[in-house]
Amino acid sequence: MKLFFVSAIFFLVSSIAYSEQKTSTSFGETVTNNNITALEIEAAQRAWGAALIQISADYKKHGFAKAKKTAEKALDTAYGYNFAPVLFKPTLTSGEQVFRPTREGALAYFVGGNPKYPNDKGFAIKGWVKYDFLNNAVLIDGGMGLTMGKVFFTAEDGSITSVDKTWGFKKDEKGQLRIVLHHSSLPYFPPAK
Repeated sequence: MKLFFVSAIFFLVSSIAYSEQKTSTSFGETVTNNNITALEIEAAQRAWGAALIQISADYKKHGFAKAKKTAEKALDTAYGYNFAPVLFKPTLTSGEQVFRPTREGALAYFVGGNPKYPNDKGFAIKGWVKYDFLNNAVLIDGGMGLTMGKVFFTAEDGSITSVDKTWGFKKDEKGQLRIVLHHSSLPYFPPAK
């Protein structure tokens, strides 16, 4: 009976340890820790902004095709479209196309040029030269990280656009942080009384 009890405990502990590992199908990599840190989230937020500025710069210097390639690379690097729909609600969308759970819809929002999304003019090609963010709060729960706060986009003429933004981050099977939630909206200003 004692041996059975010890064997049962060993099996339970082994099962839990195995279930917490994520095995990648490429190159046999195993990621055993999918916990997210605040530093990883901040790095991802900075990288997102740097990519946005690069898309704008590429559009200005080299035109639409180069900006689109840069945007595709940014989407493939930053977002989780490779393993799940992304809960993406861009700032300047409306009607039936307000949500963008697919890579195609996100790309159309960033650079435009897709007839399936005729209202998209390309948010990322508006000539942004600077980006910053200010998190109001960050919630990290093991393998999920959420942020809510403001982002600031500076245009070539020096004007600044502030947007309220909520992001959700999760690591993929290789341990790379990915955006799985992106909600963006303009601040609300109540009417004057």
